[in-house]
Amino acid sequence: MHITVAGKQVETGEALQTHVREGLGIIARKYFDHALEANVTFRRDGKGHAFVCDINLKAGRDLFMRGEGEGPDAHRAFEEAAEHVAKRLRRYRRRVNDHARSMAAERERPRGEPARQVVLQRPEEEDEAEAAEATVANGTEHPTVVAETQAVIERLTVGEAVMRLDLMHLPALMFRNRQSDALNVVYRRGDGHVGWIDPGNG
Repeated sequence: MHITVAGKQVETGEALQTHVREGLGIIARKYFDHALEANVTFRRDGKGHAFVCDINLKAGRDLFMRGEGEGPDAHRAFEEAAEHVAKRLRRYRRRVNDHARSMAAERERPRGEPARQVVLQRPEEEDEAEAAEATVANGTEHPTVVAETQAVIERLTVGEAVMRLDLMHLPALMFRNRQSDALNVVYRRGDGHVGWIDPGNG
């Protein structure tokens, strides 16, 4: 597994990098030995009092998961983030393996349809100049676009979509329902449960 360790205004010395590689290596061998790569980033929290560690793990083709941890030092922050990753792998190991096999069978089928993923700036963060730039010819104001990336809407079952939502630590996921062929959305509710929007059964 290829592991990249980086720091945002945080020193990542050889000892910390070795600790990260050994820790993720143990987790990968124990729970999911097919992991391909991991990006580990260290930073300070907003107040600068604690360290935060983000782990983004590519566990298979089109399968990603994320863990985050916080601690008084970088080592402790990594250990908490790694435990989050390990818990998800323990919980989903069998389902991930089944998913990987199903993805292998899907390779001969057409890929998901392309889409555009846009990050919009919060209205309260825009100044008057940015708001003016957001006004289009018909006079309608749109939020300022902060970032834009390419995305893919995959054909999934509801169970697979829920699994990806959890593994990738996403607030919401749009997918093409494999059974109904309609666009569906699963999302994390405020009470911790997962909601499912299916316009085909409205």
